[in-house]
Amino acid sequence: MKMPVFVVTGFLDAGKTSFLTEILTEEGFSEEDKTLIILCEEGEEAYDERLLAEMNIDVVSVDSQEAFTSEFLKDCARKYAPECIFIEYNGMWKTQELFDMKLPDGWFINQVVTLVDGSTFDVYLNNMRSLMMDLFSRSELVIFNRCDPSMPLNNYRRSIKAVNRRAQVIFENEEGQMIPLPMDEMPFDVQADVIKIEDEDFGLWYIDAMDHQEKYDGKTVEFKGKIFKSKDFPEGYFVPGRHAMTCCADDIRFIGFVCKTKHGDQLINNRWVTVRAQVKYEYFPAYHGEGPVLYLKRAVSAQKPEDELVYFN
Repeated sequence: MKMPVFVVTGFLDAGKTSFLTEILTEEGFSEEDKTLIILCEEGEEAYDERLLAEMNIDVVSVDSQEAFTSEFLKDCARKYAPECIFIEYNGMWKTQELFDMKLPDGWFINQVVTLVDGSTFDVYLNNMRSLMMDLFSRSELVIFNRCDPSMPLNNYRRSIKAVNRRAQVIFENEEGQMIPLPMDEMPFDVQADVIKIEDEDFGLWYIDAMDHQEKYDGKTVEFKGKIFKSKDFPEGYFVPGRHAMTCCADDIRFIGFVCKTKHGDQLINNRWVTVRAQVKYEYFPAYHGEGPVLYLKRAVSAQKPEDELVYFN
């Protein structure tokens, strides 16, 4: 029998317990399935265990990361026989270790949700950037709570999208109401016959093109990138892109969109080129779904930019 595991993570007092309580006590949540909450840290909010018990929900705590082992989870499976599992995961523990862990038979990680206190986000980002980026890289949903429209919310959103393009990012105010984001103004003309992307704007365009198909579908773009050819790509595809840093030197990775050409044999790996291409949104295996696919019109040799890196702040 398959048993889904829902992981809710975030730093202390980010609102994880309140979020889970709201989900579990809202009308329509099934009380027939035996549910288990594994609590990896205790903040100011606490569960009403009597209420949860009435709903067929057990709560078990684990005191340290050393105690959070495969054997501990197997013991939970034997003792509680849950059919649905929620893990309130400690934000100071790396999520990769959870994904590397052998789960009990039938358990599978169904979704990761990260809660962020918008009022302290900048402080954590400046002091614990690597941990924050680890949280975001595994999340399907990131919820910023306690936000104010005056905060640079679009910048926050770009920080998450830089490490996880598939993550949905939501902002809420103190009352839990969603805050709609204003449309970013781009430093380039998206209405031009050829949208020319300057070196310093590549990262901004990369994020925007992933999120706003309506702005770029069918448009022609021009930018400078380094050629990356992968043996895993079908013949005639390559990526003209840039190396990007979201956290530190250890976090540098190559970003860009796949590009289709009839002259792939003439393109040399790691050479810089100025690319002009038409953007279409199509399925491509590397995207695990639909995304921007560039159709090459021309590629001209170019000098590498003064700063080869793209920075996501």
